[in-house]
Amino acid sequence: MLSIAAGLPSPDRPVPEHRAGRVAQDGRRGEESELSKKLYVGNLPFSITEAELRSTFERHGSVASVNVITDRETGRPRGFAFVEMEDASAAADAIRALDGSDLGGRSLRVNEAQDRRGGGGGGGGGGGGFRGGNRY
Repeated sequence: MLSIAAGLPSPDRPVPEHRAGRVAQDGRRGEESELSKKLYVGNLPFSITEAELRSTFERHGSVASVNVITDRETGRPRGFAFVEMEDASAAADAIRALDGSDLGGRSLRVNEAQDRRGGGGGGGGGGGGFRGGNRY
């Protein structure tokens, strides 16, 4: 019979390294790892430019890079961007000050960027099967 505590760490069974917590970009391990310097900025006005976004974030610290995401086919902004700050404290200040603030009539969404998950887009496909018509 399987014990409920089978998956829990115990003094005689340490937590496997891959489950010991998140690995920060600086290589440290643990839940208390430092905030990333890369930020996700969502709900942007579609008219926003990288220069405007940079000046908005520079009020809270030095900006390393700004990348407004655009549609591949039309080249128009998709309403979100990534901003990388020079240091983590500037990133934290920007999140506190700008998340929920108004920019161009829209309420900004600013938080720590998540690592890209594998798999990417794709989709569609399928179909097949009998579509009708004369069987004889």
